Amino acid sequence: MPELPDITVYIERLEKLVLQQTLGKITVINPFFVRTFDPPVQTITNQTIETIKRLGKRIVFRFGNGYYAVIHLMISGRLQWRRPDGKINRKLDLALFDFPEGRLVVTEVASKKRASLHIFKNEEGLSSIDPGGQELTQISLGEFKKSITKENHTLKRTLTDPRILSGIGNAYSDEIVHAAKLSPILQTQKMNDEEIERLFNTIPIILDKWTEKLRNEAGDNLPKKVTAFHDDMAAHGKFGKPCPLCGTTIQRIRYASNETNYCPACQTNGKLLADRSLSRLLKRDWPKTAEELDEIFSAKK
Repeated sequence: MPELPDITVYIERLEKLVLQQTLGKITVINPFFVRTFDPPVQTITNQTIETIKRLGKRIVFRFGNGYYAVIHLMISGRLQWRRPDGKINRKLDLALFDFPEGRLVVTEVASKKRASLHIFKNEEGLSSIDPGGQELTQISLGEFKKSITKENHTLKRTLTDPRILSGIGNAYSDEIVHAAKLSPILQTQKMNDEEIERLFNTIPIILDKWTEKLRNEAGDNLPKKVTAFHDDMAAHGKFGKPCPLCGTTIQRIRYASNETNYCPACQTNGKLLADRSLSRLLKRDWPKTAEELDEIFSAKK
């Protein structure tokens, strides 16, 4: 699932491609992609995009008439830029947005289509899908501590819950706790002040590092490799590989359809965590993926 670094780079490239451009025709290929019907999608055609911003893991377009279009790529959704007369792939393409100089295409490779488009006529409507997670750049250490310790969850769950922190998912949570040398199952209400401050300082370092890396990889184009697994990651997706910090073999905890990757030497004082009881604990503490947490939140609104 595209997370904060991926979405940030998407927005930077979209600003160069479509900001202050007028959206022409919209072709919806998969009707399930559009999750709102009032107002209809036609209300944003022939309108100029005035701003593009991030809301959690969503991309928000604000149009000249005050309406908003919100794209949530979920797990497998991606954005492509094509020629206006480019070939349509009806198995993968969800919707086409035509602009004077090209076509923005939303694609999704998964059999179960989860990517979505919401249209809102005002900021009040937009706020209805805001999970409310804190933006780390906008809060103090004290506010951060209060947010993550309000409920007692594992660090993995806390980092990936969009209602607590904004824009972090499965991949970068593994990278953050590895860099901070904290256990992914450490419960937040048991963290001491030094551990909380270390986590607070580590999060922007990791997110900024990967945003810059993805920015350099994309160049002037929309990102092509938007995936949870990158060769240069230290822990995520590295089960069985040596930890880049100490050389210890990276381990994993599997639960449901998810997994957490960690270094025993750097994060858990040499203790292996992958056992059945722990998997059950994580499954209870993080009963849904971050993607599904987003879906649950949206469904309640």
